Amino acid sequence: MEVVNRYVATRHHIEGAPTEADFEVVEETARWAPDSGEVLVRNMYLSIDPYQLNRMKRSSASHGAVDGILPGQRIAAYAAGEVVASACEEYAAGDVVAGVLGWEDYTLFKPSPAVLMSKVAVAADADAGFPLSHHISVLGTSGMTAYGGLFEVGKPVKGEKVFVSAASGSVGSLVGQFAKIAGCYVVGCAGTQAKVDLLRDKLGFDDAFNYKEEPDLKSALKRYFPDGIDVYFENVGGEMLEAALANMNTYGRVALSGVIAEYTGGGRRAVPDLLDVIYKRITIRGFFAWDFLPRFAEFNAVIGEWIRDGKVQVVEDVSDGLESVPSAFAALFRGQNVGKKLVKLA
Repeated sequence: MEVVNRYVATRHHIEGAPTEADFEVVEETARWAPDSGEVLVRNMYLSIDPYQLNRMKRSSASHGAVDGILPGQRIAAYAAGEVVASACEEYAAGDVVAGVLGWEDYTLFKPSPAVLMSKVAVAADADAGFPLSHHISVLGTSGMTAYGGLFEVGKPVKGEKVFVSAASGSVGSLVGQFAKIAGCYVVGCAGTQAKVDLLRDKLGFDDAFNYKEEPDLKSALKRYFPDGIDVYFENVGGEMLEAALANMNTYGRVALSGVIAEYTGGGRRAVPDLLDVIYKRITIRGFFAWDFLPRFAEFNAVIGEWIRDGKVQVVEDVSDGLESVPSAFAALFRGQNVGKKLVKLA
């Protein structure tokens, strides 16, 4: 099978905030007839995630679990698509799959225990299935991060107080809704009034605030949490983490999902008061979505029921065309996305 394939690559290592000029779309013509055990997928939706920036830095190898991306190299990413050719008994042409594919039109992969890939049911009727985009947002790594991070790391108890930073993003928007289902009091922060309104009016947060309008984050959190914070779901880092720790209750838990404010080097890194951590016996745990992979099917079954029951609203921000990937990615670091950022190819 001969295909014209396009893929997004970096032009060089990226050390600061990414821009469209840091990327290029490379086109190639290749004869891709899957060898024994291989599967060729035409990608239809691509996941755009901020952690990818850490893979694009020259220092990416220092992070251990993060595989670096060299300039000009294909970029592996979570995606969903249709099998167009297969030399593997497990998959057939026409199957729809979601898993680790790439920022490209076509991906050739070989199934193995190390490759996260699953067949998915797609339907407009939620009783039969979900839209394909959901399988790389709420039913993909974003949902797995939110569910596992909140319930396995944060361990909320009914009546406890939960704070979510970057609460209008792909993970935060789900964490707040999950915490409400668990019977918690939930407050989120975001960077615009429109996002704050979304959290309050559509996603069911008890309250929300625009952190850009708060001159003192510690005082702001004291105002929203006069009795302290029990669980903090962290997506930002920097001053936000410092402020949250200062307002945590004894035996509080911090689920450290991301620190986007520290990815670009543009903001200062968090310098928390460690005496607070010691004397309040605060638990801080970082994690990856992949930590919860053994329970992926279980999580999805629960989240799927919540969607069907109307308990969870799915917010997706979709751009069109492979050529829009660079601008979609750069937009994450400008705070321009709402919910899960995706690129639709077909």
